[in-house]
Amino acid sequence: MDSDEGTVNLISKEGEGFAVAVEVAKMSKLVETTIDDEEDEDDMNDIQLPNVKASVLAKVIEYCEHYKQQEEMTNIQTPLKSSKIEDLVQPWYADFVKIDRVMLFELVTASNFMDIKPLLDLTCLAVSVMIKGKSPEELRRIFNISNEFTPEEEAQIREENKWCEQPPTR
Repeated sequence: MDSDEGTVNLISKEGEGFAVAVEVAKMSKLVETTIDDEEDEDDMNDIQLPNVKASVLAKVIEYCEHYKQQEEMTNIQTPLKSSKIEDLVQPWYADFVKIDRVMLFELVTASNFMDIKPLLDLTCLAVSVMIKGKSPEELRRIFNISNEFTPEEEAQIREENKWCEQPPTR
């Protein structure tokens, strides 16, 4: 198979197959490496992605197809000029990450596992915008982190570290 022609079958954690154009699938460095490593084999069609659920893989493919076939996402410039996603990327990409928290976190994990840097950048941007300005309690709830400190221990830690919450003096 020519490395940029044809389709490849991406297999989700549940065993569901998705036929994807090779050029689109190669946005994933993991898939690209797998295709390149197995290029000599005539029957190379299936690529197992055991860490990616079917619903998440469908969203990953939607992103990659739009990126490759419609418009590339502009690079996210840091430091961020705005705390609104709409000001940092094109409208389609901003709408793409307006999804429930669980799916967003699963997309972060999938884009990291599949090594798709633009998608990882976008999903991490969405997470950073979501958590900006949140209190420690709100962050614990968002990330499902239990508070391991007693109220007394937490008060002591806050007292010891209150300097970091004060604006710098000149």
